[in-house]
Amino acid sequence: MPPQVIRTRYEIPFPPDVLIRIRHAIGKGRVSEFMVQLEVQGKPVKRYDTAHGFAHIDRYNLKGKQKKERLHLGFNEALTLAERDIKQNWSVYRERFLRGEWP
Repeated sequence: MPPQVIRTRYEIPFPPDVLIRIRHAIGKGRVSEFMVQLEVQGKPVKRYDTAHGFAHIDRYNLKGKQKKERLHLGFNEALTLAERDIKQNWSVYRERFLRGEWP
């Protein structure tokens, strides 16, 4: 019998135009994949994820340009960092994004 993987996904809206999307998969007490994304006006602003097999941050500006930064952390630690950072700093990242700066 294959190990059970628990998949969770949810969204946290903040007025007037902010949405935080969170999803992760956990099996045997370990995170196997995750994504934590801040969106402003429906556009991605800052995203932590494991889409390429490693934990990293993608930052976006108003023009849609992207910067990628590798995190040298395990998936459990990176998910904790991602949730804390986005939940605590979303308003600062929103303002920077709307001014055309990098979050």
